[in-house]
Amino acid sequence: MNRIALVTGASSGIGEAFARLLAACSHDLILTARRGDRLTALAAELEHAYGVAVDVVVADLGTAGGRDVVAGVVESQPIDLLVNNAGFGVYAPVAETDPAVLDAMIQLNVLAVMHLTRAALPGMLERRSGSVINVASGLAFDPTATRATYSGTKAFVVNFTRAIDEEVREQGIRVQVLIPGLIRTEFHDTSGTEIGAIPAGWLMDPTDLAAASLTGLERGEVVCVPALPDAGKVAAALDLQAALTRELVRFGASANRYRETTN
Repeated sequence: MNRIALVTGASSGIGEAFARLLAACSHDLILTARRGDRLTALAAELEHAYGVAVDVVVADLGTAGGRDVVAGVVESQPIDLLVNNAGFGVYAPVAETDPAVLDAMIQLNVLAVMHLTRAALPGMLERRSGSVINVASGLAFDPTATRATYSGTKAFVVNFTRAIDEEVREQGIRVQVLIPGLIRTEFHDTSGTEIGAIPAGWLMDPTDLAAASLTGLERGEVVCVPALPDAGKVAAALDLQAALTRELVRFGASANRYRETTN
């Protein structure tokens, strides 16, 4: 019996790349996205090329109803790998952005990741086997102007995933947060980024990203940054975060600089 992987946002880009690589590794697939025509075509192609079973679930994970549908599928199947990839970003100042757009980013980038991970974990824990990959963004670490809500949602994904790893790592479950940089996908069409202005050498192919993620998962990388040559920098950054946390909980009063008088 083949292992089952569920990939969200599988109709293009990073999600499609994961689907192709997993099918080539003999995973049966459950693919979900809003664009049913693309999913159906991809499913037929992968079934023919690799002899795997591919089910399609057309759903909008940016809605409560869509999340409930996919969460129900996750709970009803022995999912070996969940890839929470679906997401979008709109780059504009918060004061100039429709509140509905801000809400939509939180619904998809935060709530979908949280709900589907929650749906997958009980079965994985019962089987003492399974993996979750949550796709974040390099902007999770770089809260710049016009990216406030998007970078905030991706910072949630980083912290949520790292904390989940602390909860389940001793029970046979592998968890990874994937940190893409600039990837050659349709994401830029909605974000407002002019992809033609990005130097070609800066854009990673989504297949390269997905392959690195799967390799990192096998190696136990909880925070996977495929574009970073020196993995030690990831560890150093995480160690600094932990050190700051340890430091701030040691003192029960504000630092002297806040009590010093100035002339």
